[in-house]
Amino acid sequence: MKLILIAAVALAPILAKDHDSAKRLDAAATVLSEVMGAPDKGIPQEMLDHAHCIVIVPDLKTAAVIVGGKYGKGYLSCRNKVGSGWSAPGTVSIEGGSVGFQIGGSSTDLIMLVMNERGADKLLSSKFTLGAEGSVAAGPVGRTATAQTDAQMHADVLSWSRSQGLFAGLALEGATLRQDLDDNASIYGKRLENRAIVTNGRRVPASASKLIKLLNRYSAREEARSRE
Repeated sequence: MKLILIAAVALAPILAKDHDSAKRLDAAATVLSEVMGAPDKGIPQEMLDHAHCIVIVPDLKTAAVIVGGKYGKGYLSCRNKVGSGWSAPGTVSIEGGSVGFQIGGSSTDLIMLVMNERGADKLLSSKFTLGAEGSVAAGPVGRTATAQTDAQMHADVLSWSRSQGLFAGLALEGATLRQDLDDNASIYGKRLENRAIVTNGRRVPASASKLIKLLNRYSAREEARSRE
């Protein structure tokens, strides 16, 4: 009886982490579904079709600015190198920069599109600082929006925020993305690096199937990766 109790106590943090990851993956899928379901106020289809990778950070609490400066966690996925569709997701945390001063609101969802191979390579490193290691610009809004500024046309990363019902482009200058090996372990059973998950054809886990199915539904075309 004592051994069972000890085992249960030891497993509790792991099971809680699994639950948190599953909830966050569902939240990321909900964000993508709602944003893509608003054609007049969402991400232009052309941008998504040409993106190499996507990052979704759901339910970012701005109160985190006060406590330790850690802003939240989300997931990245990149287009598969062989065949069509999107890769299994890796976990990222976002921190630093002037994020808290720019986005406002009590809860914010972030979406980033990585638009070229250079940006994708930086994204899959252990740490990626927007603006310092890759250019970032506020993304255009509206499913058929085609008028882009020079900054948007040449940016490695385009980014958007959704707060209190408002969806808008947002330049995340100075924010840092880090891979989260512990959260990857809660999803895949081992501390995998994001690059290994994305480039090695890792099977999509059940907890992430909803998110990846939505990505494939909205933009599965391999040829869309041609923009540099």
